[in-house]
Amino acid sequence: MIDIILDMFSYPFIQRAIIVGLMVSLCASLLGVSLVLKKYSMIGDGLSHVGFSALSIAFSLNTLPFFADHYKIDPLIFCIIMVIVVAFLLLRIGDRWKIANDAAIALISATSFTIGVIFISLTSGINSDVTNTLFGTILAMSRSDVFLSVALSGIVLILFILFYHQIFAVTFDEDFAKATGIRVERYNALIALLTAVTIVLGMRIMGSLLISSLIIFPALTSMRLFKTFRNVVISSGMISIICFMLGIVISYVYRTPVGASIVAVNILLFVVFSLIALIKRKISIKYQ
Repeated sequence: MIDIILDMFSYPFIQRAIIVGLMVSLCASLLGVSLVLKKYSMIGDGLSHVGFSALSIAFSLNTLPFFADHYKIDPLIFCIIMVIVVAFLLLRIGDRWKIANDAAIALISATSFTIGVIFISLTSGINSDVTNTLFGTILAMSRSDVFLSVALSGIVLILFILFYHQIFAVTFDEDFAKATGIRVERYNALIALLTAVTIVLGMRIMGSLLISSLIIFPALTSMRLFKTFRNVVISSGMISIICFMLGIVISYVYRTPVGASIVAVNILLFVVFSLIALIKRKISIKYQ
């Protein structure tokens, strides 16, 4: 088994995937705690569909002679910009149009996916780029993508740590946070911004169909056993790293898709934590 792991680490593309994947998984898990508690857990699914639409538009336009010769679009940069814009739009829809969070996310998700499919059908059609966008692939990352992903992931982690107390406040009680002088809108926007960047970066490995699992599962798994915000955040980060590494190894050994392997490990760990929580609850009831 050790030989297999060492052999796996000898491939440069796997090394790149592990570096980016660990940082993105950590970012997603930390932000996921706030998103789940604020009932925004499906924002990952909605924004990933926006990412799919943005990448589809970029890939499609780049196949047209006029754009390819004069205005070639960088798909990753274009995707990041579009997802950030829509993340802020989601906040405005909920506040100004009086639409519930889940309904706003569903509206954006369906609209974005429809636009992406239309662009694909009218221009490039289903190709390897589109397939990678949907399901993810560790082969899709170039060296420049790795540098950009690591830099942006590092910024996300630093901002989360710097504004940890403010994020904690707006997560649990926005009214109390406002009363203490915290600008709630600003920090909600910060959470949306960090989430948007994390989702775009994670789509390269997980794909738009599975990226939301990086946000949801570690947080929900941690909440089975831990009750304080700090403990849940720390546990969630550790769980995401463990699940990512186990998923990569399983994918390499059994030739299974990377994204699906990581999600499968997350599901298994969620079941294990749930069983442990159930046993602890029954023991505490028995000895009360």
